[in-house]
Amino acid sequence: MSISWNVGFIGYGNMAQAIAKGLVATGTCAPQQIYACAAHYDKLQQNAALLGIHPEKSAEDVVRHSDCVVLAVKPYLIESVVAPIASLLGDKVVISIASGLYFEDYEALLPAGTHHISTLPNTPIAVQEGTLLCEDKHSLSPEEFQQFTQMFERIALIEVLPAKLVSAADTISGCAPAFTAMYLEALADGAVKHGLPRATAYRLAARMISGTGKLYLESGTHPGAMKDAVCSPGGITIKGVAALEKSGFRGAVIGAIDAIKGL
Repeated sequence: MSISWNVGFIGYGNMAQAIAKGLVATGTCAPQQIYACAAHYDKLQQNAALLGIHPEKSAEDVVRHSDCVVLAVKPYLIESVVAPIASLLGDKVVISIASGLYFEDYEALLPAGTHHISTLPNTPIAVQEGTLLCEDKHSLSPEEFQQFTQMFERIALIEVLPAKLVSAADTISGCAPAFTAMYLEALADGAVKHGLPRATAYRLAARMISGTGKLYLESGTHPGAMKDAVCSPGGITIKGVAALEKSGFRGAVIGAIDAIKGL
């Protein structure tokens, strides 16, 4: 089911492209409903052509064509990008995907009464397996929030959280894809060491990672129980688990989260 909104992206980097790709792939938006602008118009034209969306030369043009405007530039650019178009945003739904900017920040930047919500997506949204963290404080009407939900629920797991928890959640959904890619690569390296072709190792490891996540989401089984179900007494899996524990696997993962949080 497609949505009725025309969607405009102010900034069309990796995350904006991932969202647009997911929306088009699921039929949530037709390419003709999506508009985008970016700092480098030639590159924008090339990226827009991949999906058949509209490249625009200015943010003003994007806003005029759009019902919903996604602010997709770097956080430090938000204020300078929003200021020239703020007066045009009063009757739009504004979605921020800029890290570290929340409801009160946009209340100061946008005209009084602007309907806006702060979110943080992750890149798997491009293949309809993303997450979308949403601040629980927003100014969308109930009807707009329903439309917003319909727009994203086919491409992401939507989690609504207080602002104080969004950053912590983003360490998992936003940063951990990098950790998981490292884990995928390491698994493949181990298998290649023992003779498996690399392409096969990557496919098997990737499918295992996605399947394990899906199994948890659909069953709700505690991760510890999922691990125990694969570990037969004296079997090969428990030997691997023991080796990971000896190498500080859990502590290393927790330490990575602490490092991001500055602890």
